[in-house]
Amino acid sequence: ASYLKSKGFVYFSLSDALREEATKRGLEHTRDNLIELGNELRKNFGPEYLAQQINNKIKQQLENYNKKNTIKKINNLNNEKINNNENIVVDSIRSPFEAKELMKNKNFTLIGVDAPIELRFERLRARNRVGDAKTVEQLEQQEQRENLNNASNQQLDETFKLSEKVIINDGTLEELHKKVDGFLKEIKN
Repeated sequence: ASYLKSKGFVYFSLSDALREEATKRGLEHTRDNLIELGNELRKNFGPEYLAQQINNKIKQQLENYNKKNTIKKINNLNNEKINNNENIVVDSIRSPFEAKELMKNKNFTLIGVDAPIELRFERLRARNRVGDAKTVEQLEQQEQRENLNNASNQQLDETFKLSEKVIINDGTLEELHKKVDGFLKEIKN
């Protein structure tokens, strides 16, 4: 997502929506707190709730983009082509209901990004967020809790199955960027 953002994509994160709510409630932004809060919100407002919040932000972003480009078109003396679509990337999609809600957007493509658990653990340790697993075993346990087959819970595996494309992120950042660039070329054709 950060790489696509550097390429001009507008970035949204379902986790950011959770962090905003956690901040409002005075909760620390630990993984466990965010998971519990996400489960509560999905239970109280529906399993697609977080994606609906992001879809509202996307809709507002596109409305602002279209207004801005309408003014550009009116003022454009060189008759340059102006792209009518704004590229948007959304991360932290952890429920098939959230994925299906986001799939309502025109030209939405769900991409799964995966890596071996040992490598994910090393990257998690380097990130060093509060509440991150301290061992590979703890990470495995967290992921098991994130795969409960319940509409109000995260369902990582079921969400991953909906992906149109899977990118294996088992190398350097540069290698990942090349894979992403290759995928972007594929979908443009």
